[in-house]
Amino acid sequence: MQTTTPTLPELNDTREISPAQVEAFRKNGHILIPHVLDAGEVAAYRDVIVDAAQKYNTEKRKMEERDTYGKAFLQIMNLWRVDERVRKFVLAKRFAKMATDLMGVSNVRIYHDQALFKEPGGGPTPWHQDQYYWPIDTHNTITMWMPLVNIDVDMGMLTFASGSHKNGVVFDYEISDESEGAFNQYVSQQQFPVTRASTMNAGDATWHYGYTIHSAPGNNSPDMREVMTVIYIAEDAKITAPKHKWQQNDHATWLMGLPVGGPAASELNPLVL
Repeated sequence: MQTTTPTLPELNDTREISPAQVEAFRKNGHILIPHVLDAGEVAAYRDVIVDAAQKYNTEKRKMEERDTYGKAFLQIMNLWRVDERVRKFVLAKRFAKMATDLMGVSNVRIYHDQALFKEPGGGPTPWHQDQYYWPIDTHNTITMWMPLVNIDVDMGMLTFASGSHKNGVVFDYEISDESEGAFNQYVSQQQFPVTRASTMNAGDATWHYGYTIHSAPGNNSPDMREVMTVIYIAEDAKITAPKHKWQQNDHATWLMGLPVGGPAASELNPLVL
C-alpha cells in the first residue's frame, strides 16, 4: 500500500444538508448537491484517483470486443483498500455525514467504492437498480457519484427515474440490454419523470438510493468521463440470503461471506463517522 500523501486536503469537516434537500432526496430518490468539493480539493484528489484507476484497471479488450456492460465504463472497485491516498477520499467524514443526513440514519458503513470512467466512444449505461446486486436488508443505501472533471450530457450524465426507489427490486435483470428494454417500458408505464443535469462541475455530486432506477447515455465527447463513486449502507444493515449469482458474488466479495442475518460489518465495511 502506498504511503499517505500529507498534502492532500482533509475532508473531515461537515456540510449542512437543508430540510428542503432532505425532502427532495427522499421524494425523488436522488439529488444533485453542488460544490461538495471545491476546485482545489477535487484537483488534488483527481490526480490520485486517476493514477490509482489506471494502475489497477484490468480491462484490456478493445471496445468492439466488449458486451454492453463492458462498453459502458471502466469499473475499478475498492481502490481505498490498495491506495492510502484514495482511502482518504473514500473514508472522508464530509461525504459520510451528508449520506447520513440525507437518509436520516446515525452512521454509515462503506459498501464499496467504484471508479467509473466512461471512455470516449463508450456506450450507454442501461437502466438498472444498484441494489439488485446487494444482499442487504435495508432501503437505506446511497451512492455518491462525483465527476472529477466538468461534464455535460454528451459525456454520459447520470439520468434518474424520479420516485422509482419506493417499490424495491422491480426486475430480475443485471445491467444489460434486457434491463434497458424492461426498465424503459416500466419507467414509461409508471410515468416517472426522467431527469438529469445538463452539466456538472468537478466536485459536484449526485446522491441516489440503491433502488432508484438510473442510466447514463454514452460518451460522445473526445474526453474521458472520470467519475468516482462511494456506496454507503446504514450502520445497522443486515445480510440477507443471496437471491442469485450476483448477490452470491457480492456476499463473498464485499461482505466476506459473513453469516446471513448478521450485520453487514466485515473489515471491508467500516463505520465512517
